[in-house]
Amino acid sequence: MKPFLKWAGNKYRVVQKICELLPAGDRLIEPFAGAAAVFLNTDYPNNLINDSNPDLIHVFVTLKQYGATFIDECKGLFTNELNSADAYYTLREEFNSSVDPFRKAALFLYLNRHGYNGLCRYNQIGGFNVPFGRYKKPYFPYEEMMMFYHKSQTAEFSSLDFEVVMRGARPGDVIYCDPPYVPLSATANFTSYNSDGFAQPEQLRLARVAAETAARGIPVVISNHDNEFTRKAYEGALITSFDVQRFISCDGDHRGKVTELLALFPGE
Repeated sequence: MKPFLKWAGNKYRVVQKICELLPAGDRLIEPFAGAAAVFLNTDYPNNLINDSNPDLIHVFVTLKQYGATFIDECKGLFTNELNSADAYYTLREEFNSSVDPFRKAALFLYLNRHGYNGLCRYNQIGGFNVPFGRYKKPYFPYEEMMMFYHKSQTAEFSSLDFEVVMRGARPGDVIYCDPPYVPLSATANFTSYNSDGFAQPEQLRLARVAAETAARGIPVVISNHDNEFTRKAYEGALITSFDVQRFISCDGDHRGKVTELLALFPGE
């Protein structure tokens, strides 16, 4: 199943590798859900889908609650008249000032599909500030939304700090973490998709909480770049490494392979 949102770091292309490593369990917990590709392609009886971006989680909750009614609302924004820079910036301003939860969720999907490169970015005062993407005909993900709607009936959604979510895990749960990645190199400029950032202290906090959670008998799998920092941070985990073809520059004409890892803290 493909996610209905465009999302930086979307795991759809490597979801098979992740699923092969995830142990069986009663509930999947994703503290960093993003577009929720792993949730969509696993068969756990129950799911807890969390992300620090409340706008993202609000879209998921709205789709779960309203289904086809919400999908129809979103589809009404995918017209030729609204696929222009003027319309986009007007609707972006409406999104940033809206107090109507249903409308705001629909606008988030519009911005996601019409904005530049599917980015989700906010300014220092929390305003969505991704520029217009200039796509000839943005794709409306009707079938993907319907699949998510049906799958979401097995899920609970939250927007909490990852540590709060992981501390609440219980035996029988399986945790998959897809945090904002560490830089490819020490000099790389690294920012997360939300306004809070996810710097080195947060990376180390995640590694520590993962090890402590596994010590309680709850397996944790983490995705990240494979480099000296992550190898040291995930010391004691079982490491699987593989190359991924992806954009590594803001220049879309330049592609390259980067090495990622999956760190399994198996639980005791």
